[in-house]
Amino acid sequence: MNIDPTVISQYSASPTLRLLLQTMADYYDPTADLDAFFTYVWDVNTAVGYGLDRLGRVVGVGRVLQVSTGTYLGFYPQTDVESFGYGVFFSGTGSTNNFSLTDDAYRLLILAKAASNISDGSIPSINAILMSLFPGRGDCWVIDNLNMTMVYNFNFVLSPVEQAIVAQSGVLPKPCGVTATVAHL
Repeated sequence: MNIDPTVISQYSASPTLRLLLQTMADYYDPTADLDAFFTYVWDVNTAVGYGLDRLGRVVGVGRVLQVSTGTYLGFYPQTDVESFGYGVFFSGTGSTNNFSLTDDAYRLLILAKAASNISDGSIPSINAILMSLFPGRGDCWVIDNLNMTMVYNFNFVLSPVEQAIVAQSGVLPKPCGVTATVAHL
C-alpha cells in the first residue's frame, strides 16, 4: 500500500510516522473486509442472515410470517377442515404460528417485493412477479374480474408458507380498493 497520499507534507520526512503507517498497512488490509461486506450484506444474490434482514427492511418485507396451523370442523367446499371426531369448532380467531423463512425463500421474497415496489401494477407485471415467486412450480396468473375484484390463480397446491406469502406478505401489488382472492385449480 502506498502511504504517501495519507501523510501531509509537514510529516512526510518523519521516519517514525512513515514506519508506523507502513507497518499498519502491512498488517491491516481492508479489501478483504469490504469484499466480505459486499458479499454477505449488500448483494441480494449472495447475502445471508443479517444481510438479508437488512435488505428486507429496505424493501419493506419481513422474514417472519404468520402461518395457519389448525384445521377446524367444517363442510364442503371449505379448505383445511375436518369431520366430526377429528376437527375442533372454529372459535372466531385462527390458530397461527410464526414461521421464519429460510435465506433462500426470503431472498426470493425480497426480490419479488423489490419488483413489486417498481411495478406499474398491470396484469403482465403481476404475472411476472408470480412466476418469479414460484419458478418451475406450474402456471400461476392473475385475473381481473372487472368488478373491483381480482383472483390469483395457481394450477398447483400452495403450501401453508406459500399461502402466507401470497396472502400476508404484501409482496403482490394490488390496485387500491380492489379485493384479491386466491384460487387453486
